[in-house]
Amino acid sequence: MSNLVFLIPIIIAAFIALGFLMLFFRFFGLWFRALLSGAYVSLGRLIGMWLRHVNLGVVVDSRIMLCKAGIDVSSDMLETHFLARGDVSKVSRALVAANKANIPLPFQRAAAIDLAGRDVLEAVRTSVNPKVIDCPDTGKGKVTIDAVAKDGIQLQVKARVTVRANIERLVGGATEETIIARVGEGIVTTIGSSESYKAVLENPDTISRTVLAKGLDAGTAFEILSIDIADIDVGTNIGAKLQADQAEADKRRFQAEAEKRRAAAQAQEQEMLALVQENRAKVVLAEAQIPLAIAEAFKNGHLGVMDYYRLKNIQADTDMRSSIGQGTK
Repeated sequence: MSNLVFLIPIIIAAFIALGFLMLFFRFFGLWFRALLSGAYVSLGRLIGMWLRHVNLGVVVDSRIMLCKAGIDVSSDMLETHFLARGDVSKVSRALVAANKANIPLPFQRAAAIDLAGRDVLEAVRTSVNPKVIDCPDTGKGKVTIDAVAKDGIQLQVKARVTVRANIERLVGGATEETIIARVGEGIVTTIGSSESYKAVLENPDTISRTVLAKGLDAGTAFEILSIDIADIDVGTNIGAKLQADQAEADKRRFQAEAEKRRAAAQAQEQEMLALVQENRAKVVLAEAQIPLAIAEAFKNGHLGVMDYYRLKNIQADTDMRSSIGQGTK
């Protein structure tokens, strides 16, 4: 029984030693590789990173790569960026590429660019090797930028914008879509202010100079190096089309006004006919009063029989003369 009491501590110590030995062999390869590469990382830090679920291979390899390039970035900073869901490998490669190209890029800025969702390695490559952007973006279905000069002729333009990434403005700077939109706006404005489309065709480089002088890269993540007109074609005569449409609209308006006047004249004619009929009715009413007046004259003794017959003869003679006159016509 006494021997068993002495064996228990020995067994526990053996298990503890075995555990430490297993941990040592687990991390020995990474520790030894970092040590030989001059990028020393202690075993305690490796174990701590393992407990914090950090990818040890990515952090150690990135530190080795940075140390070989002469860039001093501690494993603690790399671990912090990994825990912030950043791409440690890409940031490290971007730092090496920037260092080789003599581009000042601190680790903090590279990490901020990566955490902002930008491709920091691509940004460094674009800084070294400028990128060409098509304007407009053909991937969105629009093939040309259409603009109209003052003489009404439409011009269809394709441009290519050469840009270089601006590392300092990459965080918070506008993207390629803003560059394309601003260049398109500048092209439309420049052509629209031209007196004739012929002047634009003769000197298309005026578009490039005018647009480039507007400082379109302000507030963006890029620096515009050049704007080149790749193609320019003559489109339709927008001015003539607009004039034709205006003439057609004026024609319809005048026709409507003429129809309005015709309807008013017809209404006035109908009113006059009604007035004539009304006056004729009054004449008929007045003529109907004549027999009554004659009867009243007979009754009061103001008109004799001979006077009446003489009046009838005069009326008959007048009617005969009127009928003879109408017949000769």
